[in-house]
Order: sequence, then structure tokens, then C-alpha cells
Amino acid sequence: MEFLELIFGKIGDLTWGWSLIPILVVFGAFITIATGFVQFEYFGRMFRVLSNKNNSGDSTQISAREALLVSVGGRVGGGNIAGVAVAITLGGPGAVFWMWAIALVGMATSLVECSLAQLFKRKTDEGYRGGPATAIIHGLGADYKWLAVVYSVCLIAAFGFGFNAFQGNTVAGAVQDSLGIDRLWTGIALALLSGFIIFGGIHRIAKASDVVVPIMAVGYILMAVAVIVLHISEIPAVIASIVKNAFGWEEAVSGGMGAAIAQGLRRGLFSNEAGLGSAPNVAATAQVRHPISQGITQAFSVFIDTILICSCTAFVILLGDVYVPGAEGIDGVTLTQQSIVHHLGEWAQYYLTAAILLFAFSSIIYNYYLGENALTFMTRSKPALIVFRLAIMGIVFLGAVAPAATSVFFFSDPMMGILALVNLLAIMMLFPVAMRLLRDFRTQLKDGVDRPVLNPDEYADLDIDREAWSNAGR
Repeated sequence: MEFLELIFGKIGDLTWGWSLIPILVVFGAFITIATGFVQFEYFGRMFRVLSNKNNSGDSTQISAREALLVSVGGRVGGGNIAGVAVAITLGGPGAVFWMWAIALVGMATSLVECSLAQLFKRKTDEGYRGGPATAIIHGLGADYKWLAVVYSVCLIAAFGFGFNAFQGNTVAGAVQDSLGIDRLWTGIALALLSGFIIFGGIHRIAKASDVVVPIMAVGYILMAVAVIVLHISEIPAVIASIVKNAFGWEEAVSGGMGAAIAQGLRRGLFSNEAGLGSAPNVAATAQVRHPISQGITQAFSVFIDTILICSCTAFVILLGDVYVPGAEGIDGVTLTQQSIVHHLGEWAQYYLTAAILLFAFSSIIYNYYLGENALTFMTRSKPALIVFRLAIMGIVFLGAVAPAATSVFFFSDPMMGILALVNLLAIMMLFPVAMRLLRDFRTQLKDGVDRPVLNPDEYADLDIDREAWSNAGR
């Protein structure tokens, strides 16, 4: 076991330690420039997905809005509550600025990776399936199947198994600390509820997210808005502190500007997952008229995760007196919890517990679907799928009742690092195709088409599933 931990530790150092974050930042900046700042160009269109009239109207398929909510439910998790607090503790207020910066850049990366997943999706009996593995096979060719398999194995290991154990642990710990309920009962309830949702497949996952995600996101944002209103006169000073610390004009922690950049970029990328290759699996399930439409929707998901929800946590912390720049002691979820209590009173800790529970549960069903999608790419065996679903229930339960058991999943972060590198490699190789899609989308808008439609005949040279796009213009 020690040997394995050493190996995966080295992999983690080689990916997250020095290579992956710079690559994500540089590549994200390249995509932003090469696409003409597409995330800002279509920012107004992002909000159209919230309206039912812009969805397909086919109740048998996953709508664009449902795909958005599933992805938001997955991106938004403990990182938005505890991760932001850690970033501020280690990097100072300036870390928030760099979280914003990487989110704005990541919106373009997410748009491209999710548009490609949409283009190469396949129609199945359960609906549409796709993602980076499918895009690799059908976009790059069968010679790259090994790369798609590496991606799928990493996706199952990191998201399907590892992160679900951590989410179960997060929920059980929060419930025990706030309500005094034993971890065993929380584990049983969480495993059974997760099982009920995941055994219904992507359609039940989408319906559950359509209910859970708006409640958790809007509820958390309203709480932050209440705090901001109470301290509205202090907002300019907080924003000034964020900017000053971001550029080293005001040092809040040791390391100054370097610490702010490192923590802000790292926590931002972990939170919004742009470029990591996870969200495209969900993006491919939606029935849309044009791949870029879903790309725009998933860019909006990054915006919601970081610019809105992470900012909520940041302002709650920075507007209070609990956080002391450079001081050691309180950090993580405890810092967020005590900051909320400082602003709104003791009842707010129970509110936060409910938020953590919803955030974690939405992440569990999202993580499960990523694992399921990777599994179905490698095998269509129904018994294998049933075993996988039961295994997820067991892992969630184990993570909840035995906190130390999560140490078994030490491979999660390194595997996600490999996953991200494979995904970025595929995006780089398929980027000309993404630009072709974007030009098509822009041309249609310029010609007065309000809702651009993909014409499969114009992509006859690509291995796309024409049946998956036969109803694009319906």
C-alpha cells in the first residue's frame, strides 16, 4: 500500500504539482483569444437556457436546461463552501480575484470541450451518450482507442469511486456536527436515496437535479445577498482588498501575490472543473439544435459555480470578523460556518448544513453518472452496470460511516490529473473542428437565424451520428 501511495503521490506531483494548472491556464487563455473571447460574445445568450421555450420540448430527451442543472449540481460542491475558505486562508483575499480570472478563462474552455462532446454524441435506447472518450474515438479515430480507455478508467476511479466516498463523508460529518445524528443513520439514508436516483438512470438524475439544484443554488445565494445587504457600505473596501492583495499591493499572507495566484487558480479549477473533462459527459446528453448552444450553456455553468456561488462564500467570509489575514487556526468549512453565524446568528449553521447536504448529494448523483458513462463506453453489460450502481451505494455508505476509509481513495486526485491531461490533449487535437462549429454558428446568426441548427450534411467528412442530429431542426 505504501508503494502505491508513493506512486500515486508522484503522479499527483507531476500533474497538479507543476504541469496541469499552468497548462489549463495557458490553454484556456489561448482558446479565449483564438475564439475571439466567445464567452463574452455570447454571455447574454447563456441566460436563454433558463426559459422552457428554448428547450427541445421532447419529454423523452434531456433538455438543455436539465443538462445545465446536472452539471451545476456536479460542479457546485464542498469546494464552493470549504475550498473557498481554504483558498482565502492560504492565499489571502487576492485568491478570490484569481478564482474569478480562471473562471472567466475556463468558460471558453468549457464551451469548446462541451461543444465537441455534443457533436460526436451517439443516440442509444436510453437517449444520447457521449463525452471526451466518444469524441476521441469518433473524432480522432480508432487508433486512439487506448487514450479513450485511459480516460474512462480515470473517470471511474476518480469521480465514480473516490469523490463519492468523500462526498458521503462530508454529508455525514456535517449532519453529526450540527444535528448530532450518528453517521450510521446518515450513511444508510444517503445510500438509499442515492440508489433510488441512480437506478433511474440519467432521466431520473436530471429530474432530481431540476428540483435540488435551483433550491440549493438560489437558497445559498439569497443567504449571501442578505449578508451583503447588511454590510453594503463595506463592499467597496472588500473589493479593493481583493484587488490589492491579488497584485501584491497589500500582503495578507506569507507568499503575497504568489500565494494568492496559486491558491486562487487551484481552487477555482477544482471547483468549476473547466477543462478537466467531466462536464462534457453530461453536456452530451442534451437534445439541442447546435453543439455550440450546449457549449454556451456549459460556459454558463462555470459562471454560476465560481462567479456566483464561490463569490457568495468569499463575501460572507471577508465581510465578517472571524477571518483574520495571516492568522492560523480556523479554516475550511469551519471558517465559512462561523462567518455565517457571525452575520446571521446560530440558526445559520443549520442552514449551512442543509446547503452542504444538498451540494454533496447533487455531486454524488453527478459523479455516479460520469462513472456510468465511462463504464458504458467500455462495456454494454447490464449486469456490470447493476454491480457498479450497488458499488456506488456501498462506497457512499462507507465514506459516511467510516471517515478514515476515505484514505483508501488516495488515488482520486492523481487520476483526475491524468484525466485532465488526456482531455486537454484531445481538445488540442480537435480544436480545428470546434472552430469550424463556431464559424457555422456565427454565420447562421449573422444571416438572421435566431436559433442556429446543425446540418449533418455539412459535416459529412466527420464520423458523427446522423441519427443523433436528425431532429436538430425540429
